Amino acid sequence: MRRPHDSTDRSTVARHAHLPSPSRLSVGLKLTGIALSVVLVSAIAVAGYLVADFANRIGDGAVVLEGAPTVAPPALGPYPADKSFDILVVGTDECGEISKQYLAERCEKVDDGIRNDVNLLVHVSAEPRNVTVVSFPRDLMVKVPSCTREDGSTAPSSPKVAFNSLFDRAGVSCIVKTVSELSGIPIGFAAKISFDGVIEITDAIGGVEVCVAGKGIRDSQAGINLPPGTHTVSGPDALAFIRTRHGVGDESDLARISNQQQYMSRLAKKILSAETLTDPAKVLRLATTVADNIVPSESLNNALTLTQLGLALKDVPFSDFVFVQFPNGADPTDSNRVVPDEAAAEQLWQALIAGQPIALSGDVATNSGVELVTPAPTTPPVETATPTETPEVRTTLPPEISGQSVDQETCSNGRQSK
Repeated sequence: MRRPHDSTDRSTVARHAHLPSPSRLSVGLKLTGIALSVVLVSAIAVAGYLVADFANRIGDGAVVLEGAPTVAPPALGPYPADKSFDILVVGTDECGEISKQYLAERCEKVDDGIRNDVNLLVHVSAEPRNVTVVSFPRDLMVKVPSCTREDGSTAPSSPKVAFNSLFDRAGVSCIVKTVSELSGIPIGFAAKISFDGVIEITDAIGGVEVCVAGKGIRDSQAGINLPPGTHTVSGPDALAFIRTRHGVGDESDLARISNQQQYMSRLAKKILSAETLTDPAKVLRLATTVADNIVPSESLNNALTLTQLGLALKDVPFSDFVFVQFPNGADPTDSNRVVPDEAAAEQLWQALIAGQPIALSGDVATNSGVELVTPAPTTPPVETATPTETPEVRTTLPPEISGQSVDQETCSNGRQSK
């Protein structure tokens, strides 16, 4: 039976007995626990703020993709392993506050409207993931469907239009719709980037190391002068490197694409390297810079979606990350234009739709834009397989399709231009 409380009946032990003093270790553990709790709560609060801030950054001006497949809201966790996805990346010749400082004369010439000079279809297969990036020449003549402009008006269909006029014709949505009809691949995501975005994103990862061979690159129109050797380009030099046309190969747009693929291959390698992915500050800086410098489609206008798509690339072998140029031939009616090589293109699209990794049989360069330094490692054929394993199947593209994988090293075939 519990005794009633009596204030006069107190144990003297609590007052007089010697209690053990806390050790330095126990005090340290308690303080460490408190500190970790504070850090954890702070981290959650900061993470919540960053996610909200990131979402706000990419929220302005999101583009509706006409006729695109419906993209379900992302669920927590990785992007579904059994699903492929496609992103169209459009680089326009728009000038911003940064590029105006270096391209003042060029930026004043806006009479021709805004052009989509860089056009990349990024196809990522279902697991096991492989990545194919298809570059479309700016001078490619294509059939264009009717497109709804942002103001609600309609741009009529046309049997033959220059690819780099599509943005001015009806915006990013029209480029997506055209590429989707050309390839037979539904494209769920898109993003637009301008001159300033190229500069800022390159700077966010500390520049990109590029290789220059031949006599070096000198192109006064692009504003670049690089001697032979390796160079880490950033800021306006990075923009000039991917813009140069008269400083590489035969001075054609096709040579420029090969040079851009060298830059993009090295950029991808650096972003996917342990140097970047294990540096939280660098990853955060890159993520916020991307958010600040792209105009996304509505389907991409979500911080979780961007994160999932990005993380889906982290384990792709460099040999399965391939850049190709859309196959083309001379336009019989205009020597300054090219038209699709439909037979070669069909093999490319079928490989992407099948989700198989691809092997290149063509040259790394088009129109002498780059030269090969280090070939891709030769993968020995699979001789046997256990009952639970399936030998890897690769689709070899026809020699009409040029390109390079990320595990190959190429150098710009530089030339001196006034």
